[in-house]
Amino acid sequence: MASAKQTEYNGHPAVALQSSDGARATILLHGGHLVSWIPAGGQEQLYVSPTSQYGEGQAVRGGVPVIFPQFSSRGTLPRHGLVRTRTWQLADTTSHGAHAQAVLRFTSDDATRALWPHDFEAEITVSIIGKQLDIEFAAINAGDTAFEFTVALHSYLRTNDVLKAQLEGLQGIKYEDNNTGQWQQQWGDITQVVGEVDRLYHDAPAALTLRELGRKLSITHADFTDVVVWNPGPDKAAQLGDLPDDDWRQMLCVEAARVIDPVMLSPGQEWAGMQTFIAG
Repeated sequence: MASAKQTEYNGHPAVALQSSDGARATILLHGGHLVSWIPAGGQEQLYVSPTSQYGEGQAVRGGVPVIFPQFSSRGTLPRHGLVRTRTWQLADTTSHGAHAQAVLRFTSDDATRALWPHDFEAEITVSIIGKQLDIEFAAINAGDTAFEFTVALHSYLRTNDVLKAQLEGLQGIKYEDNNTGQWQQQWGDITQVVGEVDRLYHDAPAALTLRELGRKLSITHADFTDVVVWNPGPDKAAQLGDLPDDDWRQMLCVEAARVIDPVMLSPGQEWAGMQTFIAG
Protein backbone atom coordinates (compact mmCIF):
# COMPACT_ATOMS: atom_id res chain seq x y z
CA MET A 1 0.00 0.00 0.00
CA ALA A 2 1.15 3.51 -0.79
CA SER A 3 1.41 5.68 2.31
CA ALA A 4 2.08 9.22 3.44
CA LYS A 5 2.68 9.94 7.11
CA GLN A 6 4.07 12.67 9.28
CA THR A 7 7.58 12.10 10.60
CA GLU A 8 10.75 14.01 11.49
CA TYR A 9 13.91 14.70 9.53
CA ASN A 10 16.93 15.85 11.53
CA GLY A 11 14.51 16.69 14.34
CA HIS A 12 12.19 18.79 12.19
CA PRO A 13 8.59 18.02 11.08
CA ALA A 14 8.41 16.22 7.75
CA VAL A 15 6.24 13.97 5.60
CA ALA A 16 7.40 10.49 4.61
CA LEU A 17 6.07 9.01 1.38
CA GLN A 18 6.28 5.37 0.32
CA SER A 19 4.74 3.95 -2.84
CA SER A 20 3.44 0.40 -3.01
CA ASP A 21 6.57 -0.69 -4.91
CA GLY A 22 8.97 0.64 -2.29
CA ALA A 23 9.90 4.08 -3.63
CA ARG A 24 10.41 6.60 -0.81
CA ALA A 25 10.62 10.36 -0.36
CA THR A 26 10.81 12.80 2.54
CA ILE A 27 9.58 16.41 2.52
CA LEU A 28 10.31 18.95 5.24
CA LEU A 29 7.47 21.25 6.27
CA HIS A 30 10.22 23.85 6.54
CA GLY A 31 10.39 25.34 3.07
CA GLY A 32 8.17 22.67 1.48
CA HIS A 33 11.58 21.16 0.91
CA LEU A 34 12.11 17.70 -0.60
CA VAL A 35 15.21 16.25 1.11
CA SER A 36 15.20 12.60 0.02
CA TRP A 37 14.12 10.49 -2.93
CA ILE A 38 14.95 6.81 -3.20
CA PRO A 39 13.39 5.14 -6.27
CA ALA A 40 12.10 1.58 -6.00
CA GLY A 41 15.06 -0.78 -5.74
CA GLY A 42 17.49 2.13 -6.02
CA GLN A 43 19.67 4.47 -4.01
CA GLU A 44 19.37 8.07 -2.79
CA GLN A 45 19.18 10.45 -5.78
CA LEU A 46 19.39 13.79 -3.95
CA TYR A 47 22.29 15.44 -2.19
CA VAL A 48 21.84 17.13 1.20
CA SER A 49 24.84 18.67 2.94
CA PRO A 50 25.70 17.01 6.27
CA THR A 51 26.49 20.48 7.64
CA SER A 52 23.26 22.13 6.47
CA GLN A 53 21.35 24.46 8.78
CA TYR A 54 17.70 23.82 9.70
CA GLY A 55 14.91 25.79 11.28
CA GLU A 56 12.98 29.02 10.77
CA GLY A 57 14.92 31.55 8.75
CA GLN A 58 17.49 28.99 7.60
CA ALA A 59 17.94 27.73 4.03
CA VAL A 60 18.63 23.99 3.80
CA ARG A 61 21.63 23.21 1.59
CA GLY A 62 20.59 20.41 -0.75
CA GLY A 63 17.45 18.51 -1.72
CA VAL A 64 15.03 20.63 -3.72
CA PRO A 65 14.63 24.18 -2.34
CA VAL A 66 11.57 26.03 -3.68
CA ILE A 67 12.68 29.37 -5.14
CA PHE A 68 9.78 31.89 -5.24
CA PRO A 69 8.92 34.70 -6.02
CA GLN A 70 12.47 35.81 -6.84
CA PHE A 71 15.35 33.87 -8.31
CA SER A 72 18.77 34.50 -6.73
CA SER A 73 19.42 38.21 -6.16
CA ARG A 74 17.52 39.40 -9.23
CA GLY A 75 15.29 41.83 -7.36
CA THR A 76 14.82 43.54 -4.01
CA LEU A 77 13.71 40.50 -1.98
CA PRO A 78 15.94 38.19 0.08
CA ARG A 79 18.05 35.87 -2.07
CA HIS A 80 15.88 33.17 -3.68
CA GLY A 81 12.67 34.69 -2.38
CA LEU A 82 10.36 34.19 0.57
CA VAL A 83 9.24 30.56 0.94
CA ARG A 84 12.34 28.37 1.30
CA THR A 85 13.05 29.62 4.85
CA ARG A 86 9.49 29.49 6.22
CA THR A 87 7.17 26.77 7.49
CA TRP A 88 4.62 25.28 5.09
CA GLN A 89 1.45 23.39 5.99
CA LEU A 90 0.59 19.83 4.99
CA ALA A 91 -2.55 20.20 2.87
CA ASP A 92 -3.16 16.69 1.52
CA THR A 93 -1.66 13.19 1.66
CA THR A 94 -4.14 11.42 -0.58
CA SER A 95 -2.37 8.68 -2.49
CA HIS A 96 -3.61 7.69 -5.93
CA GLY A 97 -3.35 3.99 -6.73
CA ALA A 98 0.25 2.92 -6.37
CA HIS A 99 1.43 6.55 -6.20
CA ALA A 100 2.32 8.11 -2.88
CA GLN A 101 1.66 11.84 -2.88
CA ALA A 102 1.74 14.85 -0.59
CA VAL A 103 0.66 18.45 -1.12
CA LEU A 104 2.21 21.21 0.97
CA ARG A 105 0.91 24.78 0.98
CA PHE A 106 2.24 28.17 1.97
CA THR A 107 -0.05 31.18 2.30
CA SER A 108 1.17 34.78 2.41
CA ASP A 109 1.10 36.45 5.81
CA ASP A 110 2.06 39.73 7.45
CA ALA A 111 5.76 38.79 7.39
CA THR A 112 5.80 38.12 3.63
CA ARG A 113 3.59 41.12 2.85
CA ALA A 114 6.06 43.37 4.69
CA LEU A 115 8.65 42.33 2.07
CA TRP A 116 6.40 41.74 -0.95
CA PRO A 117 2.95 43.41 -0.81
CA HIS A 118 0.95 40.64 -2.49
CA ASP A 119 -1.43 37.93 -1.34
CA PHE A 120 -0.60 34.51 -2.74
CA GLU A 121 -0.77 30.79 -2.16
CA ALA A 122 2.06 28.46 -3.16
CA GLU A 123 1.71 24.69 -3.38
CA ILE A 124 4.26 21.96 -3.89
CA THR A 125 3.02 18.50 -4.85
CA VAL A 126 5.41 15.55 -4.63
CA SER A 127 4.39 12.21 -6.16
CA ILE A 128 6.45 9.03 -6.37
CA ILE A 129 6.01 5.64 -7.99
CA GLY A 130 8.59 3.12 -9.13
CA LYS A 131 11.60 4.97 -10.45
CA GLN A 132 9.74 8.25 -11.08
CA LEU A 133 9.48 11.45 -9.05
CA ASP A 134 7.15 14.32 -9.99
CA ILE A 135 7.46 17.72 -8.32
CA GLU A 136 4.79 20.28 -9.23
CA PHE A 137 4.88 23.90 -8.07
CA ALA A 138 1.76 26.05 -8.29
CA ALA A 139 1.22 29.72 -7.45
CA ILE A 140 -2.14 31.43 -7.03
CA ASN A 141 -2.76 35.16 -6.97
CA ALA A 142 -5.06 35.49 -3.95
CA GLY A 143 -5.05 39.29 -3.94
CA ASP A 144 -6.70 42.05 -5.94
CA THR A 145 -3.67 43.31 -7.90
CA ALA A 146 -1.56 41.58 -10.54
CA PHE A 147 1.99 40.51 -9.75
CA GLU A 148 4.89 38.85 -11.53
CA PHE A 149 7.34 36.32 -10.17
CA THR A 150 10.26 34.08 -11.02
CA VAL A 151 10.54 30.51 -9.79
CA ALA A 152 12.91 27.53 -9.73
CA LEU A 153 13.04 24.03 -8.28
CA HIS A 154 16.67 24.11 -7.13
CA SER A 155 17.35 20.35 -7.44
CA TYR A 156 20.62 19.06 -5.96
CA LEU A 157 21.21 15.76 -7.77
CA ARG A 158 23.61 13.35 -6.12
CA THR A 159 26.69 12.29 -8.11
CA ASN A 160 29.40 9.76 -7.35
CA ASP A 161 31.95 12.18 -8.83
CA VAL A 162 30.67 15.24 -10.68
CA LEU A 163 33.96 15.44 -12.61
CA LYS A 164 32.96 12.21 -14.35
CA ALA A 165 29.27 13.08 -14.81
CA GLN A 166 27.76 14.22 -18.09
CA LEU A 167 24.60 16.27 -18.61
CA GLU A 168 23.19 15.74 -22.10
CA GLY A 169 20.65 17.68 -24.14
CA LEU A 170 21.68 21.35 -24.11
CA GLN A 171 23.46 21.54 -27.46
CA GLY A 172 22.84 24.83 -29.27
CA ILE A 173 21.08 26.44 -26.31
CA LYS A 174 21.93 29.99 -25.28
CA TYR A 175 22.79 30.58 -21.66
CA GLU A 176 23.64 33.42 -19.33
CA ASP A 177 26.89 32.73 -17.52
CA ASN A 178 26.21 34.09 -14.05
CA ASN A 179 29.94 34.17 -13.30
CA THR A 180 30.62 36.67 -16.09
CA GLY A 181 27.17 38.13 -16.86
CA GLN A 182 27.76 37.25 -20.52
CA TRP A 183 25.46 35.33 -22.85
CA GLN A 184 26.96 32.37 -24.67
CA GLN A 185 25.78 29.45 -26.77
CA GLN A 186 26.57 25.86 -25.95
CA TRP A 187 28.06 24.04 -28.93
CA GLY A 188 28.57 20.51 -27.69
CA ASP A 189 25.80 18.24 -26.41
CA ILE A 190 27.60 17.33 -23.20
CA THR A 191 27.90 19.66 -20.20
CA GLN A 192 30.68 18.74 -17.78
CA VAL A 193 31.93 20.29 -14.56
CA VAL A 194 35.60 21.22 -14.47
CA GLY A 195 35.27 24.11 -11.98
CA GLU A 196 32.50 26.45 -10.91
CA VAL A 197 29.46 26.27 -13.20
CA ASP A 198 26.59 28.76 -12.89
CA ARG A 199 24.50 28.88 -16.05
CA LEU A 200 20.95 29.91 -16.84
CA TYR A 201 19.82 28.26 -20.09
CA HIS A 202 16.90 29.99 -21.81
CA ASP A 203 14.26 28.16 -23.87
CA ALA A 204 15.84 24.93 -22.71
CA PRO A 205 14.73 21.53 -24.05
CA ALA A 206 12.09 19.73 -22.02
CA ALA A 207 14.23 16.56 -21.73
CA LEU A 208 17.79 16.18 -20.41
CA THR A 209 19.84 13.19 -19.23
CA LEU A 210 22.41 13.04 -16.44
CA ARG A 211 24.81 10.11 -16.89
CA GLU A 212 27.49 8.54 -14.75
CA LEU A 213 29.14 5.15 -15.00
CA GLY A 214 26.38 2.63 -14.33
CA ARG A 215 23.73 5.28 -13.72
CA LYS A 216 21.31 7.40 -15.73
CA LEU A 217 18.77 9.99 -14.62
CA SER A 218 16.20 11.38 -17.05
CA ILE A 219 15.14 14.96 -16.31
CA THR A 220 12.07 16.59 -17.88
CA HIS A 221 10.04 19.70 -17.21
CA ALA A 222 6.68 21.11 -18.26
CA ASP A 223 5.66 24.81 -18.32
CA PHE A 224 9.08 25.95 -17.19
CA THR A 225 11.15 27.77 -19.83
CA ASP A 226 14.64 27.77 -18.36
CA VAL A 227 17.15 25.35 -16.86
CA VAL A 228 19.79 26.32 -14.31
CA VAL A 229 22.97 24.23 -14.07
CA TRP A 230 25.05 24.95 -10.97
CA ASN A 231 28.02 23.56 -9.10
CA PRO A 232 30.17 25.74 -6.84
CA GLY A 233 33.47 24.10 -7.74
CA PRO A 234 36.30 23.78 -5.19
CA ASP A 235 37.00 27.46 -4.56
CA LYS A 236 33.45 28.61 -3.90
CA ALA A 237 32.66 25.41 -1.96
CA ALA A 238 35.45 26.32 0.44
CA GLN A 239 33.67 29.63 1.09
CA LEU A 240 30.30 28.03 1.91
CA GLY A 241 29.95 27.37 5.61
CA ASP A 242 27.15 24.83 5.16
CA LEU A 243 28.96 22.66 2.59
CA PRO A 244 32.00 20.46 3.31
CA ASP A 245 34.93 21.55 1.15
CA ASP A 246 35.01 18.40 -0.99
CA ASP A 247 31.27 17.80 -1.31
CA TRP A 248 30.97 19.85 -4.50
CA ARG A 249 32.03 16.63 -6.21
CA GLN A 250 28.96 14.82 -4.87
CA MET A 251 26.26 16.91 -6.54
CA LEU A 252 25.09 18.81 -9.59
CA CYS A 253 22.13 21.18 -9.52
CA VAL A 254 19.84 20.89 -12.56
CA GLU A 255 16.87 23.15 -11.95
CA ALA A 256 13.62 23.68 -13.81
CA ALA A 257 13.14 27.45 -13.77
CA ARG A 258 11.17 30.40 -15.07
CA VAL A 259 13.53 33.37 -14.80
CA ILE A 260 14.19 35.17 -18.09
CA ASP A 261 10.47 35.68 -18.82
CA PRO A 262 8.71 36.07 -15.44
CA VAL A 263 5.19 34.78 -14.88
CA MET A 264 2.49 37.45 -14.66
CA LEU A 265 -0.61 36.53 -12.66
CA SER A 266 -3.83 38.52 -12.55
CA PRO A 267 -6.06 38.31 -9.46
CA GLY A 268 -7.48 34.80 -9.13
CA GLN A 269 -5.12 33.29 -11.71
CA GLU A 270 -2.96 30.21 -11.11
CA TRP A 271 0.28 29.01 -12.72
CA ALA A 272 1.84 25.57 -12.37
CA GLY A 273 5.00 23.87 -13.62
CA MET A 274 6.35 20.36 -13.14
CA GLN A 275 9.78 18.73 -13.00
CA THR A 276 10.08 14.95 -13.39
CA PHE A 277 12.99 12.63 -12.69
CA ILE A 278 13.20 8.99 -13.79
CA ALA A 279 16.07 6.88 -12.51
CA GLY A 280 17.63 4.47 -15.01
